[in-house]
Amino acid sequence: MAKRVFDVTLTLLVSPAAFLVGGVFALILAVELRGNPFFVQERVGFHGRPFAMYKLRTMRHAKPGEEPERHVEDWSAFVFAPEGERDPRITRFGAIARKTSIDELPNLLNVLKGEMSLVGPRPEIPEIVRQYPPEYHRRHDVLPGIAGLAQVSGRSDLTYDEIVHYDLAYVDRHSLMTDISILWRTFRVVLEGSGAR
Repeated sequence: MAKRVFDVTLTLLVSPAAFLVGGVFALILAVELRGNPFFVQERVGFHGRPFAMYKLRTMRHAKPGEEPERHVEDWSAFVFAPEGERDPRITRFGAIARKTSIDELPNLLNVLKGEMSLVGPRPEIPEIVRQYPPEYHRRHDVLPGIAGLAQVSGRSDLTYDEIVHYDLAYVDRHSLMTDISILWRTFRVVLEGSGAR
């Protein structure tokens, strides 16, 4: 209950500034993409239940052959964007939105709906979750979050196995003070732009 009250209170406090910044970027992305700048994608949430997650669209639609490979054979080596590589679908302003995490501001709507928390493991797409080893599913024992322990410990520089290690450490030891600490560290990581792709 304390976590939920904290989430809603802080979200309402930051929403005016967040939605102003997000709105400006939405207009810029709408011009750049020549279309809808908002993106709704199915993700797996609390107790494995699917939900619709809101984001700003940072990619143009894929051309044939541009979709990334989603099959995972080795979680200890799997990363979504290997160092030095950049998805060709990401637009110029989309890259800025990703580096600053502005593309995730619409997640605040998911927090208000109770589908996400400000802090928790990042929710994953069903295609990836279906390939999880059994122990990975403990990530779903808490609400997924906008910020997380993995994101302040390396973001995209981590392998997926390392991400899950941090996520499960959060699941086992989370508290309100832990959430406050992660949010503060998230603010610093975003300002530095470290580990973002």
